[in-house]
Amino acid sequence: MGHSLGLACYLAFSERAEGFAAKQLAARLEIGKEDPTRIDERRGIAQTERPDGSLVWFHAASVGESLSILELIRRLGDLRGDLHFLITTGTLTSAKMIAQRLPDNSTHQFVPVDARRYIRKFLTHWRPDLAVWTESELWPALMHETAAECVPMVLINARISRATYTRWRWFPGIAKSLLRRFDYILAQDQATAKYLRRLGMPTAKTEVIGTLKEGSAALPHQEDERVRFAKYLAGRPVWLAASTHEGEDELVAAAHKKASRAAQRLLLIIAPRHPDRGPGIEKMLRKDGWKIAVRSKGEIPEASTQIYLADTLGEMGLWYRIAPVSFLGGSLVDVGGHNPFEPAALGSAIIHGPYVHKVADIYARLAAAGATVEVKSVGELVSAIGQVLSPDKAASMAHAAWEVSSSGAEVTDRALDLLLGYLPPAKRGMADD
Repeated sequence: MGHSLGLACYLAFSERAEGFAAKQLAARLEIGKEDPTRIDERRGIAQTERPDGSLVWFHAASVGESLSILELIRRLGDLRGDLHFLITTGTLTSAKMIAQRLPDNSTHQFVPVDARRYIRKFLTHWRPDLAVWTESELWPALMHETAAECVPMVLINARISRATYTRWRWFPGIAKSLLRRFDYILAQDQATAKYLRRLGMPTAKTEVIGTLKEGSAALPHQEDERVRFAKYLAGRPVWLAASTHEGEDELVAAAHKKASRAAQRLLLIIAPRHPDRGPGIEKMLRKDGWKIAVRSKGEIPEASTQIYLADTLGEMGLWYRIAPVSFLGGSLVDVGGHNPFEPAALGSAIIHGPYVHKVADIYARLAAAGATVEVKSVGELVSAIGQVLSPDKAASMAHAAWEVSSSGAEVTDRALDLLLGYLPPAKRGMADD
C-alpha cells in the first residue's frame, strides 16, 4: 500500500529508532512509568507463548479504552469458544486494571514502542488474525507493519475531537495514508465521521453507531463487601466523588463541609481516578482536620468518619452501588469528563462539572432525560447535593440514567457482527466450546 512522503520519512526514522526508543524507555523507567519486570514487552519481546488457533488482537491506549472493550471480548468469546485474545495497552494503570478483569482466553501485553524492528518481533510472535484499534491512538509504524502482514484492521469506538482533527490537518498525507489502512471504522458520533471523511477515509468504510461504553456490562463488585459496608453505614446519607483529579479533591471536600451542615452524619467517599494519588489526598484531608478512613490501609468508616478515601483499583462497582448520588470527576477541572454510563448503570444519580467535552454527546442525552445536574462551583455543588440526596429525586434521576445507559446494547451487537465477519470460520465443534 502506498504512503505519503511524510509517512515515508517517519517510517525511515522508525526503522532506525531503537537507540532513541531505548533512551525513552530508560527515562520512563526512572520516573516509574514502566514496569521493570515487563520492559521487554515494550521492545516487542513476548512474555508468553502464542496460543494455538485464531487470535484477535485489541489495542487500547489506557484505562477508559480498555474497559470499553472487555464486554465485547467476553461476548466474542461466548460466541466463538475457539478464539483467543491479546490485549495491548501502554500504561501501568491500564495493565493493573486489565489484570483484575481479564476475560477468559485473554492475554495482556504492553504495546511495543513505535520502532519497526520491535514491532516486527511483536507481530512475528503473535501472528494476529484480526487487529482491532479503539478510539484514537494511532501509531504509524505499528499500523504500517500490521497492514504489511495483511492482517485485517478495524477501528472501533472511534472518536476524534476538533483539536485532534486540527492537528492532523497539518499532516494530511500521513492521516490519509494511515486511515486507509483500516478495512472499516465504527465511529462514536457524526462529528468523528465527518472528520474522518475530511482526512481521507472513504465514506463507504465508515459507520456511526455510538459508543461501546453504552453496551458495557455493569461494573463488578463483591456482594459480601457491599453488605458489610451497608452495616457500617447504618443508614447514613452518602455521596461519592468518583474519578477525581488533582484540584478537585479540595473542591469536593469544601462542598462536603457545607453540605454536612444540612445533612447530619453525611459521609463523602472520594475515589480518585489514579489511586496512587491517595497519600497526597490523605495528607491534605488530615491537614484540614477531617476525620477520615483509608481503604488501601484496610480501614472502615466508623460513626465519626467524615470522609472515606477509596484509593484502590477495580472497586468502582462497589462505590457506585453504595452511593445513591455521585459527582463524576474530571469535570470541575479541565480534563474533559469520564464515562457517565458507569454510575448510570448502577442506580447512582449523577452530578458533574462543566468540562465534559470528551463525552459531551453522552452527557447531552443524560441531561435531556433529566438524569444529571451540572454544577460550575463549590456553591452549586453544595446545592446539587442537597437537592439530589432527596430519596425521590435520587431515584428519579437514577432511573432516567439507567434507561439511557441500557438503550445502547445494539452498539456492541453491531461491533460483534463486524468483527466476526473478518475472522476465519470456526473449526467444526469449536464455536461454542
